Amino acid sequence: MDLNRLQDHLERAGFAVVRCPTGQAAKDYLAARLTGKTIGMGGSVTLRDLGLYEALCQSNTVYWHWITPGQETLAKAAAAQVYLTSVNGVAETGELVNIDGTGNRISAAAGAHELVCYLVGRNKVAETLDQALWRARNIAAPLNARRLNRKTPCAQGEELKCHDCRSPERICNGLSVLWRPLGGAQETLVLLIDEDLGY
Repeated sequence: MDLNRLQDHLERAGFAVVRCPTGQAAKDYLAARLTGKTIGMGGSVTLRDLGLYEALCQSNTVYWHWITPGQETLAKAAAAQVYLTSVNGVAETGELVNIDGTGNRISAAAGAHELVCYLVGRNKVAETLDQALWRARNIAAPLNARRLNRKTPCAQGEELKCHDCRSPERICNGLSVLWRPLGGAQETLVLLIDEDLGY
């Protein structure tokens, strides 16, 4: 894992990058930067484990469907000034990879926000795009399916592995690969965190 190489590729592609030694440092950075904003949060174990909702609610209006389920919350999150999410994998060559079940993270991150921020733990980093895609399908997706108690082969088996199933409970319905920031956001920021976070 080469975070310096990753940062260089991300910046050359047009992403803003902030390096954080710990998850706490990333949370402190966002809490200091974001005041009086509407903030949408995508479904993310990384965001949950950092306690971002609780930290940011103190001086912002935060919409997160993990706290308040429903389409109204998803719509408000998608229209917020700031959108926070994570990734399932990132290649050292600078590509951000996400798999989505309902499409809320992929579509919301593509919206017209002042800021879209991806929080990325070091465990998400792979050397190549192919390896980042493999990680998203064979590590992140099975762990998320297990967390959601889905009846899919990857969630039921002992081995973490994508079976490219056709289960009605499949959570791998959409794939997003970002080579460069999307045009909707005024700024797309990647917080590279030198700590293992999320799946």
